[in-house]
Amino acid sequence: MWLRLRQVALVASDLERARGLFEQVCGLAVCHRDPAVAEFGLHNILLPVGDQFIEVVAPTRDGTAAGRYLERRGGDGGYMVITQCDDHAPRRARVDALGVRVVHAFASADFRNLQLHPRDTGGSFFEIDQQLGAGADARDGPWFPAGPDWQRARRLDRVQGIAAAEIQADDPQAVAARWAAIAELPCAAVGPAWVIALDGAELRFVPIRDGRPEGLGGLDLRCAEPAPVLAAARAAGCAVDGATIALAGMRLRLV
Repeated sequence: MWLRLRQVALVASDLERARGLFEQVCGLAVCHRDPAVAEFGLHNILLPVGDQFIEVVAPTRDGTAAGRYLERRGGDGGYMVITQCDDHAPRRARVDALGVRVVHAFASADFRNLQLHPRDTGGSFFEIDQQLGAGADARDGPWFPAGPDWQRARRLDRVQGIAAAEIQADDPQAVAARWAAIAELPCAAVGPAWVIALDGAELRFVPIRDGRPEGLGGLDLRCAEPAPVLAAARAAGCAVDGATIALAGMRLRLV
């Protein structure tokens, strides 16, 4: 069985501002807006990053879970880590065996969804999904949340993929161990961090270092030429520290 990092979700108070920043700084383009999220009081965008995706959601009314998350974490930032697997049934069986609660799940003809309760995982929302149908396991194959023709919006001039998702936690070792048990993968200490290697990317669990509560705090973005991205970030008014950009409440590190 394999497990890959296919998508991350961020939450923002101003969706169009976040969209503009990702377009201006990272050279990304919107491939899909999902009308179904309106049911949860949200609107969203999906942006391809190579064959992975950054989703940004924003509340459209008071009293939403995303709105409460914005308040709890003190502003825009990371929300969910979404993985793709090749066999959903044993993943669900593992979650049930560990007693991890499921926040949301659905099954359709071409997709299986499993979103886990963050109080049982720690760190962030952790989601395990499976795409079905023709080409489902291809690296740049179909991905239901991103719409029917996401490839048309792929832009590779500035960033080409997500190499890592960084989750900050009060006890990164314990949270990493919990995620590793769910994913049935080893975790290893790398300096002050604990790392789980997925297929083509990694999850990195680090101590809290920005004064905000635990959550998805950063991404490593594959970038062949960092200079134009860093210049665009400065022009957009984003803070830049070496190869790391502060954007939409996230630390985006160019690697």
